This record gives sequence, C-alpha cells and structure tokens, in this order.
Amino acid sequence: TEFSQLLSSPQNILGQHLITSACNILCFLQRKVLSNSSNCASRESLKMEPLADCSLLPGEERIIDKDIIYICPFSGALKGKVFITNYRLYFKSADADPAVTLDVPLGAIGRVEKMGGASSRGENSYGLDITCKDMRNLRFALKQEGHSRRDIFDILFKYAFPLSHGLLLFAYLSQEKFEENGWSVYKPMEEFRRQGLPNDKWRVTFINANYELCDTYPTILVVPFKATEEDLRKVCTFRSRGRIPVLSWIHRENQAVICRCSQPLVGMSGKRNKDDERYLDLIREANGTAKLTIYDARPSVNAVANKATGGGYEGDDAYQNAELVFLDIHNIHVMRESLKKLKDIVYPNVEESHWLSSLESTHWLEHIKLVISGAIQVADKISGGNSVVVHCSDGWDRTAQLTSLAMLMLDSHYRTLRGFQVLLEKEWISFGHKFANRIGHGDKNHADQDRSPIFVQFIDCVWQMTKQFPTAFEFNERLLVTILDHLFSCRFGTFLYNCESARDTNELRSKTVSLWSLVNSDLSFYQNPFYTPESNRVLYPVASMRHLELWVTYYIRWNPRIRQQQQSPVEQRYIELLALRDEYLKKLEELQLSDSSPNSSHLSNSSTPNAASPTQHVTHLHTPF
Repeated sequence: TEFSQLLSSPQNILGQHLITSACNILCFLQRKVLSNSSNCASRESLKMEPLADCSLLPGEERIIDKDIIYICPFSGALKGKVFITNYRLYFKSADADPAVTLDVPLGAIGRVEKMGGASSRGENSYGLDITCKDMRNLRFALKQEGHSRRDIFDILFKYAFPLSHGLLLFAYLSQEKFEENGWSVYKPMEEFRRQGLPNDKWRVTFINANYELCDTYPTILVVPFKATEEDLRKVCTFRSRGRIPVLSWIHRENQAVICRCSQPLVGMSGKRNKDDERYLDLIREANGTAKLTIYDARPSVNAVANKATGGGYEGDDAYQNAELVFLDIHNIHVMRESLKKLKDIVYPNVEESHWLSSLESTHWLEHIKLVISGAIQVADKISGGNSVVVHCSDGWDRTAQLTSLAMLMLDSHYRTLRGFQVLLEKEWISFGHKFANRIGHGDKNHADQDRSPIFVQFIDCVWQMTKQFPTAFEFNERLLVTILDHLFSCRFGTFLYNCESARDTNELRSKTVSLWSLVNSDLSFYQNPFYTPESNRVLYPVASMRHLELWVTYYIRWNPRIRQQQQSPVEQRYIELLALRDEYLKKLEELQLSDSSPNSSHLSNSSTPNAASPTQHVTHLHTPF
C-alpha cells in the first residue's frame, strides 16, 4: 500500500507504469493460482473417484486408471474402469447393476501375460491375462488400436513384481498405524518360560546369536543341558543346512519333547557321525525313555533317493536307541501340482456332475490327510511320554507342518487367538520356512520350482481341526482366511523373507507393520463365539477321508454361484444371547452401584444378613447353552 501511494502521483509517470505492470502481473498470478487449484481439485476428484467403494491405505498411491472390459467368467464382458495403485488392482463395472468390483492386492498376482495381438480377430480377444495366487484368474480386454495395453501392462508388471524391478515391497511403503505393535506378540524367552524352560534337562543357548551356527535358525535355541557348545558345532556339520535338532515344545507333566531338525548328511557311502549319534541319545535321556522316535516326514523311497545328493536318514545300525518312522508326505513339487489341479476344478466353473471324482483326482485332501495323520502320531507319542525328533529334508516345510499341528493338538494355549499367532511366529517364521521362495513375493519368476503351497496346506489342516472341534478354538474361520490373504498381499511384513537373519538385514521390524497389529486391533472380529477354554485337553482329529472336506469358503469363494456359507442361525442366535447376557450384567452392575451409594443406605440396611449380594447372583448367571 505504501509503495503504491508513493508512486501514484500524477507527476510520476514511471510509477503509474509500474503499478499497471504490477496489476497485470497480479492478475496473471491470480489466474494461474485459480487454474492450478482447479487442476488440483480435478486431480483430487479423479484420485477420489475409485474411493467410493475402496479407500486407499496410508502410503498407497494411485498410478494409473483406464477404461477397460473385464471378461467375467460368471457375468460375461463388463465395461468399467480399472485403477492400479502401488498396492492393488481395483476394477468397478459401469454397466452392471449391482456393480461388479474386483479388489486384488498386487502381491496376489503371480503372472501377467498379454492376450492376443493387434491383428487378433474376435471380440475382446486383445488384452491381459492375469493369474492370481489366491485361486482366481482375471482377464481384461482393451481396444486393439494404438497399442492400448502397453502402458497398463508395463505398470502392472512393474508394480506387481517390485523386487524384479528394483522397487520396494508395499510393506515398506505402508504408513498404517495401529494401537498395538504386532511385532511384540512373540518373545522367545517368554514362550519358553511359559513351557517351564529352562530346567535341569534343557538349557537356553545363544550360540546362534549372530547366525554363525545356522543362518536359517533363530538366535535363541533350547538344547539338552549336557550338550556343550562344541558338541553343537560338531553336530551342525552333519545336518543339512546346519539345522541341528533343537527343542520346539516340552510336555509339562511327562517332560517329553518335540525336537525339530533337518536330515543327516549320510550320503551314498553311509557316513556316520558319533557326535550326532550321542546328541540324539542326550535328547532320549532327558526324559528317560528306552527309545527315541524319529519321524521322517518323507516317503521312504524319497529319503533313500536323497542319499544320492548327500542327504539320507538315521539308520538302525548307527542310532541303536532310536526308532525311525516314515510318514509318506510328498515334497513341495507334488503339493504345487496338486493345488494346480484343485484350482482347475474350482475356478471358474465347478463341474457338479463329476465333482467327487474330480476332487479325488487332485489328491489334495489325500495330502491333507497324511499331514494330519503324521501330526497325530507325533502328538500321541508325546502324550505317552516319549520324546520325538521330526525332520524332512531341510526341516522347513513338512517339518513345520508336523510340529505346529502336533503342538496345536497338545497345547490349548496355541488354540487361543494370541497363542496361535505365537505358534506361527515360532514354528514357521522364526524357524525359517522359506516364505519368499514358496510364495514368490514381488518376484516375476512364476515358474520357479521353489514355489509351493506348504503354508496354505497347513492352514487348511487347522481349518479341518476347527470343523471337528468347533468349541476348542478361540479364533474363527475369518482369521484363517485373513492370514492367507496377507500371506500374498505384501501389505504387512509378517510373512516376508525366508528367515530371521534376512529379516534383520532388511530391518523388517522397524520398517514394516505386523499382520498381528491389524488382527489385535479388532479381536472380536476373529473370535469364535462357541469357544470353551479347556486347559489340558489333547485334540485327536479323525484323519479319515470320510471326515475331511474341501474348504469351500476359501477355495471357491470367488464363484458367486457357490453361496458363501452365511453365519449359521445357531451362531447368530448365540451371539445375540451373549450380547443380551452382557446387557443384563451391565444393568446388574449399575443396580449394585446405586445400591451401595449413600442415598440408598436404608435399602442395604433393610436387607437380611443372609441375603445374597448382587455379586453372588452374577456367578450363577449362565446362557441357555
């Protein structure tokens, strides 16, 4: 203002010119600001467009959107718009009522291929074919002129497989915040203390604190009290990948233990190792049994064949105080092919007329049966007071299935919501199941022979148990589906990398969020209303084909013609009754408080000395069940 007053006198022609120029500049800047804000607003509205049905996660950014045709196997060709972010592929149809939507985490995409060419004939023959890891395939069609799919293919390929393009997994970009830190769910020393360890037979060792003994094992291990650090180093040289026998679980009463390890390096020449033989005898001596049972998860013919590659099994001549049992569970390649066959019969169409024979031909339930049957044998042996050693080839696939399922049968703590999280953290994550290799997080190599649904198979076995014992588990089916969805999603750090040493190197705990942060922020969503705590009950599921069933609500959930199993009327009524009970208890508490207030002292004085207090009445309240 002072500047304009100084220069606006009639005598100051230069000042008038300066003011005119300044006004022009101000007008131009004003128009520019308005234009920019308009553009920002339009960009913001464009960004918000897909959020009518789907909110972006903190840290999630939209990369591209495109008009496209979704070739839905159930509803036919649907026009709509696809949005790709750094976390998901989201599609919403424009011409269907109700609208058809897809919400696919990019981590769940296993393969992206171009469909047809510029000269392809036929309607909707040019586009993209997407194979997902969660039992579904997606097909999108685009206009054939002008290389219309090039941009979306390149972006999808880049962000679905970030590690193959030098990018970070989304878990490192996420900015989600939760009240609870899920990384604190599992603390090894706390869990061992809960089991009653260490004791006079078993000790905790920190020999692997820097992953020098075994780079795929955790830092804290429990070993026989009599075994020295030098003994452990010698045994390490005779076990595949250095994965020596270590304690996973101990029975509080009979002191029988589950130990896990990898195969001995016997080889074709039948090598022996006195230190390994003595070490296994120390495990046997710890609970004073005549024989140590070694469960080899493999079929015997596979164990023999492994001698050709330097592996093998514990022979009777070398391990005289041990008995060896083969459990006939097939390897990762057999399981991968079995799930592929299952996918073929459940998506997109279910062939009703030959359903049972088609399901049988996949052998999926047969493999489930063998895993559960093996775990039952382990649990039964422990219940009888005999210690066991469990291994497969390297001790990170079938071994984890058997030990964790046996522990789920033996220990009711692992059947609680938080206890189950501890079980997964301990037996699968800390003991080095190769999640990165088996799932292929962020990796474009879809034909990698290391990929296999070992963990999916384990969760299926858990589901089979929850069906046979509906009141024994604190968690419901939602938790199991959520775990499998985020096994693939790369939204959380929980299932990333192959082992603890790799997670430490990549600063996983400080830079990503745990899945358990999400789960524990809303425990009621994952709770089983029928749960009845039982402290010492051992569960023995029936491992018979007559009692096993396909997990329809997971494997066939994408098919709208297969009705989702809605909450049963009994479960719904039970939840209503529990809510009613809570309401009555709250009212009773309010009455009790008002009864104890000074204004109502005359009421309490008038009651007889023998009258039951409201608190006493509460203990007699039960649901009709």
